[in-house]
Amino acid sequence: MHVALRPRSGCLVLCLCLSVFTLLLQSLWVPLEMTREEPAGRSPEEQGQRGLGFRRLALRLEALSTQVQRLSRERGHVSQLTRDDLSLLLQSIRQDHQGLARLVERELKRVSQRLDQLHQQRHHQSHTPSHDLRLYTGPSEKCEVPMDRAYPVCAEKVEFLRARWQSDPCYAFYGVDGTTCSILTYLSQIEDFCPFRLGRNHSSLPWHQKPHHTEKAEIRTTLSPLYEVISNSSGPAVNFIRSRVERMSGRWIQAALRMRQSSNKTVSTQMRVLLYPGALAGSVGQRFEALVDRGGPLGELVQWADLSASLTILGHNLTFSTSQQRLHSLIGAAPGQGSCPIQRPLAFDLIYTDYHGLAHLHGAMGLAFLHYQCRFRILDSFGTEPAFNLGSYARSHGYKTLWGSWGLQPLQYMIMFPHTPDNSFLGFVSEEAAREEVREDELEPDSYKKDRIAVIYGKQDYMWKGKSEYLEVISEEMETHATVYQPPGLASNLPSFIRNHGLLTQEHFLRLLSRAKVFVGLGFPYEGPAPIEAIALGCVFLQPRFHPPHSSDNNDFYKGKPTTRQITSQHPYAEKFIGKPHVWTVDVTNKTDVREAVRAILRTEVKTFTPREFTCEGMLERVRGYITHQNFCSKSDPTWPPESALRVHLGPLGQSCVSVCRRSSLVCEPALFHHLNSPAAFDRLRIGCSIMGKEVNHLFPSYNPWGRQCGLQQEPLLFSCAGSDPSHRRLCPCRAHLPGQVALCPDCL
Repeated sequence: MHVALRPRSGCLVLCLCLSVFTLLLQSLWVPLEMTREEPAGRSPEEQGQRGLGFRRLALRLEALSTQVQRLSRERGHVSQLTRDDLSLLLQSIRQDHQGLARLVERELKRVSQRLDQLHQQRHHQSHTPSHDLRLYTGPSEKCEVPMDRAYPVCAEKVEFLRARWQSDPCYAFYGVDGTTCSILTYLSQIEDFCPFRLGRNHSSLPWHQKPHHTEKAEIRTTLSPLYEVISNSSGPAVNFIRSRVERMSGRWIQAALRMRQSSNKTVSTQMRVLLYPGALAGSVGQRFEALVDRGGPLGELVQWADLSASLTILGHNLTFSTSQQRLHSLIGAAPGQGSCPIQRPLAFDLIYTDYHGLAHLHGAMGLAFLHYQCRFRILDSFGTEPAFNLGSYARSHGYKTLWGSWGLQPLQYMIMFPHTPDNSFLGFVSEEAAREEVREDELEPDSYKKDRIAVIYGKQDYMWKGKSEYLEVISEEMETHATVYQPPGLASNLPSFIRNHGLLTQEHFLRLLSRAKVFVGLGFPYEGPAPIEAIALGCVFLQPRFHPPHSSDNNDFYKGKPTTRQITSQHPYAEKFIGKPHVWTVDVTNKTDVREAVRAILRTEVKTFTPREFTCEGMLERVRGYITHQNFCSKSDPTWPPESALRVHLGPLGQSCVSVCRRSSLVCEPALFHHLNSPAAFDRLRIGCSIMGKEVNHLFPSYNPWGRQCGLQQEPLLFSCAGSDPSHRRLCPCRAHLPGQVALCPDCL
């Protein structure tokens, strides 16, 4: 700071500026007891500390102003001042200036933070619901952290909020202002980590569930309620869902009429259901939407469409959303970043979502996520095995992946095909071609013959890489057609003998399949709905055999997926549950095998075939069974399927219960594992155990013949049909199933 001592005007100007700045800061310092916006709960000592900074700053400014004024008055005696005197005086002023600058910066920062806090409180007040959930304490109330053995983490949570309460605006929304009283009030009345204050009990938590309603679900013969619900959303994906439902509405209504006539069961309770496809929300949704009209994956949308139709026909109350913002509104999320519980009891009995949606719910519900997670149902095409599902176990045993680790009941994951019995098989409905007469000028009928047409399964050209020789063998016997998306202005990379129709609408694609003899798999995509629809239209599905099987060990698609499955072909369900003459699985690198398979197919007359589980009636039957009997909110052991369905098998070394049960034409049923998890189960199988232990292990219950060790399961979430090990013989809960309906046993309905 440079001060010119000779011109008196310079000193006067500096003095004037400092005086004005002093008055300004003094005007900003208002005693805290006079501010209306100060949250209640502060002690007088805390309030007094808030004014010390401004008072100290004002005193420093007054001292500096006095010093400059004194120097100005002594103008007449300047000649008597030595150079050393001036140097000391300037050094003193410079030090005061530096200290003053730091103090001003610190105090202005405090003012800014306080203004931000007041702004946030005003903003949250404008979003406060009619029943004010913010919790205030008295201005002179003294609070101490209670020491209660029933609340062992109370003190830890208090310390956390003291340091982090400003990290998420939701805390201020619920009345937390950094004081111990406000924190304890929040931790006892919004979260449940501290003892309840003022005589309140646990039922007063505002987001805890209330008694369910008792309306009955009656079978509908119209899909109008679904059209109304879907109309709130838009975009290519939702348009696909709506179009599919409308196209199949006649079949759904016919199935509803037949179900209404044949059903003599007790009417089930109507459920309030939220459908939230998280893959269609946010930035992920934008990328997904962009692929819908360019040959992207549509299997998930098929499943969402058919689930929506099933729930509507079964008489449940649906809400559908693809908006993350609307999700927050529907579940009553508190303003902020999701660290706090929701504001009210969850309004939905069931929430169907996917892995993306599960992450959205977790990020919006705070502590309420764990409370309500039993109501979630996750659409999961590749399946999630128990060893990957329990986070602590997955981390310690090498099963940690980007997917999984949510700690749900494995049966809450709902899969497209029954490839993972630990999960619930939701499925879809096989769509058929329109029954009306097809015009002769559609799909260029002169370019192929009906009985010798092969349609290649693969809508994007990258799927065709390395398959030219395989397809060339087929083209020698049949005309080969494709429905590959072709970007405008780009040349096709398909072999010259392929007739490409471009990306067809679903109606035209199904009509093409109805003319074709063979539907040819390229090896990818895995386990989609198209082969089932082709078989339903009388096509033979020709697919590659995988040797060695594809898995997370050798395949990029399955790498990181929460499954240890060994995929032996492009469509294992079609290979194992349908088989010849509808499904042929060949080594595509062996031209002779491919040629012989094609010629055999041409000689074989194949009728249309649809497994019952992929019809409207089959899906309605299955979904109704799940909604009626699956209760993951109960703490007791599952009672469905009934124990009468249990068939106990002791597997050989190294085989999973999936393989053990399938070998006997049965399926593994994880809900029956608890019947085998006792010493009595080993006694009934006449297994002599020298050691009987209980352990957290996804292979248990099992028997190790080396040392005659018998193992019981300690963690029910790890009951697993999938687990296998060379040193263990698994105790397997197998059951029979209805013809064409793998998910249900004869005693299940």
